[in-house]
Amino acid sequence: MLRHTALFLGYELRNTVRNPVWPLFGILQPVLYMLLFAPLLAKTTPGVPQAETLKQFTPGVMVMIALFGSLFVGFGMISEIRGGVLERLAVSPASRPAIVLGRTLRDVIVLVAQALLIAALGLLMGMRPNPPGLALMILLMALTGVFASSLSYGLALALRDENGMSQIMQLFALPLILLTGILLPMSLAPGWMRAVANFNPLYHTVEAGRALFNGDLGNGSIPLAFGLMLVLAVITLRWSVSSMRRLAG
Repeated sequence: MLRHTALFLGYELRNTVRNPVWPLFGILQPVLYMLLFAPLLAKTTPGVPQAETLKQFTPGVMVMIALFGSLFVGFGMISEIRGGVLERLAVSPASRPAIVLGRTLRDVIVLVAQALLIAALGLLMGMRPNPPGLALMILLMALTGVFASSLSYGLALALRDENGMSQIMQLFALPLILLTGILLPMSLAPGWMRAVANFNPLYHTVEAGRALFNGDLGNGSIPLAFGLMLVLAVITLRWSVSSMRRLAG
């Protein structure tokens, strides 16, 4: 399986290099948030340096990349299902898990590259995160990307319809943004919204990222976020792999 996974990973990376439009568009929105929204957010906290505001804002942007940069990868799979490409791969001697794992690893590599770009932009804007915390945040972002990517592939294999998938994405997009505290801290939200946010795993991921950037490596949100993302990544990855096996069978 490892050999087949490496082959599919190489194939997907070559396709990405030949057509880098979507990864570039995927990073454009977070870059605009960093350049245009972060300075506005800094103005809402008088007396707090922009560098400190960036340490609170940048982890949320990185989670946004991991989530929304991976949730839409399944649309390409639907096109391959409709064209018969995926069925031919599924009934070939290739390992079924490798078909999904190769794509997921490609998505994670793209996310890490995007995360490094956002971190570099934050450094240029004056942000000074804790170095070990930044490294752990990129790892947490990669886990979040595995969860989102596997969820997208699982939905694509289950629905096989762009319209149905886009409706599901639109239904959850706005609540996910608001209930994670990506754009504004949840401390500004009313009590009922803060209570609901505690049931959102991505909220804990953003909180963990902020603690990591501040060097608070003993914060309880960090192991909680890693544990939640690891469990969700395993569940969704198993689901997408089993869906691929059903497609072959």
